[in-house]
Amino acid sequence: MQIANTLMAEKILTPSAYKNRESRGATPPKSEEQYAWNTKTVVHILELKEYTGCTVNFKTHRNSIWDKKKRQTPEEDQVVFYNTQQAIITEEVFEKVQQIRQQRHRKTKTGKSSMFSGLTFCADCGAKMRYSTTKDFEKRQDYFVCANYRNITDKCSAHYIRAVVLEDMVLRHMQMVISYVTTHEAHFREVMGQQMKLASDEAIRVNKKKLTKAEKRLNELDRIFMRLYEDRVNGTISGERFASMSKSYEDEQTKLKQEVETLTKEVAQQEQKADDVERFIAQAHRYVGLEELTPYALHELVKAIYIDEPNKGDGKRRQSIHISYDFVGFIPIDELMQEEMT
Repeated sequence: MQIANTLMAEKILTPSAYKNRESRGATPPKSEEQYAWNTKTVVHILELKEYTGCTVNFKTHRNSIWDKKKRQTPEEDQVVFYNTQQAIITEEVFEKVQQIRQQRHRKTKTGKSSMFSGLTFCADCGAKMRYSTTKDFEKRQDYFVCANYRNITDKCSAHYIRAVVLEDMVLRHMQMVISYVTTHEAHFREVMGQQMKLASDEAIRVNKKKLTKAEKRLNELDRIFMRLYEDRVNGTISGERFASMSKSYEDEQTKLKQEVETLTKEVAQQEQKADDVERFIAQAHRYVGLEELTPYALHELVKAIYIDEPNKGDGKRRQSIHISYDFVGFIPIDELMQEEMT
C-alpha cells in the first residue's frame, strides 16, 4: 500500500495507462484512473521472477481437459529457464525483496514504524521482538520487547531494548565489519571461507545421508505397492485391508517425496556457499564510509538481529546483540580483529 500510494503521489502511470500511451492495444483508462495504482498490481510486480532475466513456464494448470478453472501451480513444480532475456534486477535483489516481504514490516496504529521490525529476535527463546510505541512517545522512548514476555511473562524474561540504542549498536557493529572486510579482505575471505566450507561440508554430508535413506525407502515403497496390488488381485488380502494399507503407504510416500525435495534444495544451496563470501565482500564495498543507518543498508546487509537479556550484575545495565549478516551469518569481528593485530 505504501508503494502504491507513493506511485500515485508521484503520478506514475499504471501498467494499463502506460500500455495505452505506447499504443499497445490496452483499454485506455479514465484520466483520473491512470495513476490509480492497486496494491495487487504492486504485489504482482514484486513477485515477478522474470525481471531477473529468466522465463517461468507452467505457472497455472487445469486438473483435466474438462476443467475450465485455472489453478496456481506450486512454485516447486514450475519450470524456470535462466538467462532468456535481459535482466532488470539481479537474483540477489529479487530474493531480498521476497525476504523483506515475509517479515511483515507494518506501521503501528500510531502511524510509526521501525526499520528493525521483522529483523529482531529474542536471543533466548527465539520469539520476535515487538516494536512498541505510542503517539506520545518521543523517538528515544520507542522500544522492542520479546513477544513471549509481553504476552506470557513467565515464558521468557524481560528482553527489552530501546530502538535508538539498538540503532546505535547495529550501526557501530556494521561500521566495524565493513571497515574490517574492506581493509583486510584477504584475511576475511580466508577465515570466513574456511569456516563456511566446514559448516557447509558437514551439512551436505548429513543431508546427503538423509537423502539416500529417503530415496531408498521410496524405492522400497514402490516394490511394496506392487506386491500389495498382486495380493489384492490374488485375493490374499481383503479390499478393506488393501485400502487401509495403501493409505498408510501413500501417506508415507507423500511425506518422503516432500522430504527428498527439501533435502535436494538444501544440498544445492549448501554447494553454492563458496560464492557467498564474495557476495558479502562486494556488498561491504558498496557501504564503505557508512555514517548513517538507512533501511536499505540494513536490509541489504543484515539478515537477523538477536537481542540478549540485559546484564545488571555490576550495577550498570549492559546488553549485547548478535547480528547475522546476509550470505555469511555471524561474523566473529572481535576475534578477526585480534588475529589480524597478532
